Amino acid sequence: MNKSLIVLRHEFLKTLKSKSFIILTVALPVILVLGMGIFKVITNVYQPPATQEVKIGYVDQTGMFVGYTEKPGLRFISIAGETNAKASLIGGVISQYFVIPADYLATGKITRYTLAREVEPSPAATAQIQDFLLSNLLDNKVSPEVLTRARAPLQLSSVRLEKTGEVAPSQDIVSTLVVPLLFAILFMMSIFFAAGYLFNSVTEEKENRIIEILLSSVSSWQLLVGKILGLGLVGLIQITVWLATIFAFSGLAPGVIPALGQVHIPASLILWALVYFILGYLLFSSLYAGVGSMGQTAKEAQGWSMIFVLPAILPYYFSYFIIGQPESVLSRVLTLFPLSSSMTVMMRLPAGTIAPWEVALSLLLLAGSVVGAMWLASRMFRVFLLMYGKRPSPKDIFRYIKEA
Repeated sequence: MNKSLIVLRHEFLKTLKSKSFIILTVALPVILVLGMGIFKVITNVYQPPATQEVKIGYVDQTGMFVGYTEKPGLRFISIAGETNAKASLIGGVISQYFVIPADYLATGKITRYTLAREVEPSPAATAQIQDFLLSNLLDNKVSPEVLTRARAPLQLSSVRLEKTGEVAPSQDIVSTLVVPLLFAILFMMSIFFAAGYLFNSVTEEKENRIIEILLSSVSSWQLLVGKILGLGLVGLIQITVWLATIFAFSGLAPGVIPALGQVHIPASLILWALVYFILGYLLFSSLYAGVGSMGQTAKEAQGWSMIFVLPAILPYYFSYFIIGQPESVLSRVLTLFPLSSSMTVMMRLPAGTIAPWEVALSLLLLAGSVVGAMWLASRMFRVFLLMYGKRPSPKDIFRYIKEA
């Protein structure tokens, strides 16, 4: 065990001091701090230009539309005849004009004229003209309250309910959609980075024949345990820094960016993330160490590793269904499948859409997979670390592992 600690210390300090690790670890805090700083500077320095009054001309051939011509930042100007309206438009007196024909009440047709190139009238222009027409049509026919409501008939708010009928604790779109996806991506990045360090360490040492010197001093099991734990501590430091940054950002950001005021990341979520990181890392690092010991070169071993990477990133490609339909069969299968459970759970936990029994079962299956993966990796280490010049076939792999 003392030799495992020596390997652990070496791998830990070597990776902790590497430039790539330092840059990746501080990248997220730096980006978030710079983002808040830039947003603060822009909001303090930038002053939106004063809006000029929009002038819209109209030719009324019905004689009905005489009121509601003044609004903040907008004025409708009645013009006698289309010739005068066209001259006012070309002369820059008005930005556009429209003609209300004599049969408007029967047809509802309005013709609008402008100098701008448009595929279709802008929503703002359409809404302004509709509001003007509606206000005049209902003038003196309904109460002011009814007129106000007719001009703005809908202010829709949507509330999500649980299946029990209770109001769901999280209603904002950021907490239910963006935060779970962000958590899952950062989470898997950290696991793959930490496991990737182990993978590169094994493949490089085997390719450079350094592994022969190491195995003359330590056993394959001691080497495996030392590397997994040493690089796991490095990964744990990285994910802790990232999670602490996100937790701090969720508390500080609303003071700088009011739109993020509803975002809330509980401390319990951070703790669950650490638990799933540890188990997820142990699983992938064991698998990476095993396939890394098989390859004759790093490039060859990288191909083997894709067997585990592809299932692990499935939750990202199905994120729309996992977040939108968290209780579907697909969501639960990916939650319980060990290779994808860490990322899937991190998608479902922030939105509170995962049952306690699913968490417990996924942890149990993940822990069991870790034990099996470490047992398998130790046998592969024992067989393949000193095997050169021969690329084992799948049949050979199973036979060598069984004999080990």
